[in-house]
Parts: sequence; structure tokens; C-alpha cells
Amino acid sequence: MGPAQMPGSSRMRSGGFTIIELLIVMTIVGIIVAFAAPNVDPTRFRVNSAMQVLGSTMLTVQRQAITQQHDILVQFDTAQHRLSIHEDRDNDATVDAGEHVRSVQIGEGIVFGRGTAPAMAMGGRAVEIDRVVGGLPTLVFHRDGSASEPGGFYVTSLRESRTARYPQDARAVVISRATGRASWFRYRSDGWVKAF
Repeated sequence: MGPAQMPGSSRMRSGGFTIIELLIVMTIVGIIVAFAAPNVDPTRFRVNSAMQVLGSTMLTVQRQAITQQHDILVQFDTAQHRLSIHEDRDNDATVDAGEHVRSVQIGEGIVFGRGTAPAMAMGGRAVEIDRVVGGLPTLVFHRDGSASEPGGFYVTSLRESRTARYPQDARAVVISRATGRASWFRYRSDGWVKAF
């Protein structure tokens, strides 16, 4: 007698599930999804993702300036929702032949700005960088890793910029002048907190 054969029975059970077992599992999954779905906010996920990408880009650019031993310019194009990164090999703040320029989009449904969230100590403008090159706020990372000035920028969701109802969508990246280090923050109802 095999392990699946019952004593006194000539029928053997196959290794699959019965329709009743499948219905019970589907009902349980449905209940779990019904409770979890209202807590899932894809817009907040996109804002967090944009903050991670932009903060990591700042760290990468700073390291690149040290490794390549020349200035790297980061320009903030708020109208096009992107960063332009210029490898300025001769440190003249001008794009010359052979100097690489690339763009980083800040993400779908994400804009520069803080919406209705209060300003941090760095200031309240969407991009708190005073130097302007080619009409765009420009932060320069030098070959020693330092930045041209202290500052930073805010990003938020398009829904917050249009409705002013989601201040918790605001994120910020703050750059230290001396070290060029980037730190990122998110806004909660109790204020700005460092994001890890």
C-alpha cells in the first residue's frame, strides 16, 4: 500500500489541490489585498525613488570629480524636470568639444519644488543654488570633493504641486559645501526628517 492510499480504500489521492482548497486560499488572499490596498501609495513610492536617484547621483558626481580630478557641473533644469551633468575637463564652466554631458530625469510625475511643506534651513526655493551657468542654477563639484556652495533642492509629486493637499510628498537633498556630501530628507506631519 502506497503512502497516499487510505486503508480499506482502493482510491488514491493525487498530489494536487481540490477546488475547495483553492477557493479558500483565493478568499484569504482577497481579504489581505482588501486591507493592504488602501495603504499602498504609488505616488509616494515614485517620490521616494526620485529622491534616492537624485541623492545617489549627487554622491556619484562628487566621487567622479575626485576620481577624474576635474570639475563636474550639475545644472538643474526645473522646466524640463532633469539634471544635466557636465564633465568639465578644463574647469572653464563651458561645454567644449570632447566633454561629456548627460541628463538625468527626475522621474515621471515628479517636479522640482516643495509644495506646501515648510522650507528647511537651506531656504525655500525649488533649487537653492545661487550660481547660474547658461541660465540654470549650477552646482560645481571640485576635484577635492567639495561643492561650490552649500545648498540643495526639493522635489515633490505633481499631485501636490497641483492640489496642495499632499505636503508629505515633499523630499529634499541638502549638499554640504566643505565635503560635497549629499543628505536626503522627507517631510512628515511632524516636520523634516532624515531619510536613510
